[in-house]
Amino acid sequence: MSDPKPFRYDTEVPPGQTRHLRYEISETYLGDPVEIPVTVVNGEHGGPTAFLSAAIHGDELNGVKVLQEVADRYDPAAVHGTIVCVHVANVPGYLAQQRYIPIYDQDLNRSFPGSARSNTAERMANVIYERFVRPCDFALDFHTSTRNRTTMYHVRADTSRPEVDRLARAFGSNLVLSGEADAGSLRTVATNDGIPTITVEMGRAHRFQPELIDRALDGVESVFAEYGLLPDAAVRWPGWTRVVDGNGDKKWLRADTGGLVEMQYGPVPLVYEGDTICTVSDHFKEREKRVAAPFTGLVIGSLQNPVAAPGHPLCHLVGVDDATLREIEREIDAGEFSERPWV
Repeated sequence: MSDPKPFRYDTEVPPGQTRHLRYEISETYLGDPVEIPVTVVNGEHGGPTAFLSAAIHGDELNGVKVLQEVADRYDPAAVHGTIVCVHVANVPGYLAQQRYIPIYDQDLNRSFPGSARSNTAERMANVIYERFVRPCDFALDFHTSTRNRTTMYHVRADTSRPEVDRLARAFGSNLVLSGEADAGSLRTVATNDGIPTITVEMGRAHRFQPELIDRALDGVESVFAEYGLLPDAAVRWPGWTRVVDGNGDKKWLRADTGGLVEMQYGPVPLVYEGDTICTVSDHFKEREKRVAAPFTGLVIGSLQNPVAAPGHPLCHLVGVDDATLREIEREIDAGEFSERPWV
């Protein structure tokens, strides 16, 4: 067991303290500070340093609630290590309730590790990364789907890397989509810097979804147990796990015609090959296009806006193997299946 150490950014948080702060990362047109809310829980005992972030896309709110609860839940007396929470990374987007940094539509999650002498997004990313990400040992980055869509609770991670695979499995999500993230994303940059990072995708933008938030809090505690931050806690096993890599069965189904979209599957997102997932019809109901499942699997992402043009994504389908299918069917029959983010 290592000795406890201060967490240092511009100043330091000594062991045994929790500090809530607002840290300046930019300025407005008026020269007023743009400040991110940060919590550092530095345990009385030595251990690893965990980084958690939310609202890198400003309208993705489920993770904001997760981090609020994490920052309030853990007492330094019980923590073996340090927890660093950046509650809202993209403050300008959060204030405008939109995905990107306003005015220039810059994506903060394509701007890491950033630069102190580049555009607004890269300057913000650089401050966040250098002050709060780089000192950490692993990272959890919380997201939701974009507007007008929802996504099933799942993890995205490059599980070809053993250190990332460990983190993804410790989080305890049923579904893991494996692969590299986009260049400039927090997940790619931090992982390449030796800080294993996963993205947690959960539900819809512009709202809190308590069921998903509670599951994410369980996942955070499971990770803390795995890495020794909470030695008395247990690592969570979700019952079944499906890891889908780049060669696995996954497919975005898109509209071939424009019209009104009616989802036909449910109440759970399991569909069988040939099942109708949705229909797209014109306003006169003279033309209707049926969209069928090309294979048996889970609808992990779904259009929420009931109108579509040709090429619009309707749903994201991931295949399941026979053993996973049998376990999912057992959970459905027993009333245990919990993947209902669109309810």
